[in-house]
Amino acid sequence: MTWTFLPEHVDTPDATALRRDYYDEVASRYWKRPATEAEIDEGLTNDGVELLTPPTGQFLVARLQGRPAGCGGVLMLDGERAELTRVFLRPAFRGHGGAGILLDGLESEARKLGARRMVLNTRLDLIEARTLYTRHGYAEIPAYCEGPYMEIWYGKEL
Repeated sequence: MTWTFLPEHVDTPDATALRRDYYDEVASRYWKRPATEAEIDEGLTNDGVELLTPPTGQFLVARLQGRPAGCGGVLMLDGERAELTRVFLRPAFRGHGGAGILLDGLESEARKLGARRMVLNTRLDLIEARTLYTRHGYAEIPAYCEGPYMEIWYGKEL
């Protein structure tokens, strides 16, 4: 199986659909019910995604055999730290090694932007994501930001 991970603007049709799927999954899990289209629209409004383009960040779209499978972004927080954000693989594409390859690609993009450290925040209920991060060298760190959906923070030297 051939995975590709290329920078893509966040408003292309594939990137937009992936961002909607990402928000649908994390919101539905949080609310313990399916998110509505209106809730997804609201969640994506003014979410800062426009910063995921150089020099402030980067957004990657993952494809398996050419089909849009997932996405992820890095956001520069300062001259040395990048934040990992919106890491997502559609359920049909999970279990094929793509998440680890996507993380590697995002870390590479962060290095290109000048980052020496990657940080992220997530929720405790997103066990699969937390397992992925720790399996790839991320360790729990003190909170570097706060918000309603942030319960645990991780970091990794690049």
